[in-house]
Amino acid sequence: MNVHENARLTPVGRALMVDRIEQGWSVARAAEAFGVSRRTAGKWLQRHRRGGERRLHDRSSAPRRCPRKTPAWTIDKIQALRRQHMTGPAIAQTLGLARSTVGLILRRLGLGKLSALDPKIPIVRYERSAPGEMIHLDIKKLGKFNVEGHRINGDRRLGRSRRAGWDFLHVCVDDASRLAYTEILPSEGQADTTAFLERAIAWLARHGVAVQRVMTDNGSAYRSKLFASALQAAGARHVRTRPYTPRTNGKAERFIQTSLREWAYGRPYACSDDRAKAIKPWTDAYNLVRPHSGIKGLTPWQRVNNLLGNDS
Repeated sequence: MNVHENARLTPVGRALMVDRIEQGWSVARAAEAFGVSRRTAGKWLQRHRRGGERRLHDRSSAPRRCPRKTPAWTIDKIQALRRQHMTGPAIAQTLGLARSTVGLILRRLGLGKLSALDPKIPIVRYERSAPGEMIHLDIKKLGKFNVEGHRINGDRRLGRSRRAGWDFLHVCVDDASRLAYTEILPSEGQADTTAFLERAIAWLARHGVAVQRVMTDNGSAYRSKLFASALQAAGARHVRTRPYTPRTNGKAERFIQTSLREWAYGRPYACSDDRAKAIKPWTDAYNLVRPHSGIKGLTPWQRVNNLLGNDS
């Protein structure tokens, strides 16, 4: 039961007050002791004497009779039309009802938004068992700047870095260990993207990780012949996400969000060059120091060594 925030008495307090009255206290004395009016004390005494399991609980404020209540068959029609993906105004026009009435009923039915009609796709979590079985690649576009922005000075009205260009954060994350490799490159074109892939695979190989599969989205650079040739040379299979389904590449997406929060926007930078210089130290800390909740509090470096059977 939801008791009003300013209520002097709860059902337990009401029972105690009534009990005092029945033991011989006057209504006035009991009302004063419990901080309510005589009228309130008398009301709860009368309800108690009338009996009932919930006699000392608040009653619903809804009217007992509602002559103008929307008929059940009308509500059923509204629901049926909504499940045909009709908008609220269209339903109101079809049934000759007020938009506000239809909107209220739809909200009561839990169908206030059309998205409520679509079944939620269950979250399927997966994790490869060995480092290198799958690596995730993605790119994040970040604006360059050469003057202090609002994140430093707190004022959006001050000068902006006009036509400063873009930085492209390329990321590679191992599925099993979360070991990450990053670079800031001048573009997201096929040449830079392919070169990043080759350097990422070589970096992982130096740490004992042989890449078998590479997951990417369907960006043009990832669909290029140059990228395909690099994959073939590395002996890795290309796995693409389903269109408009970024969660399939969720580990790269999650890593990018973490990097934005802790690196790109984690502290102020005077210019984008300073920000770019900070990505490698941050990535090293991510791999070597920062515990990861998705791998039971281990760091990615600890995780990869555990999976590879290394002691260090």
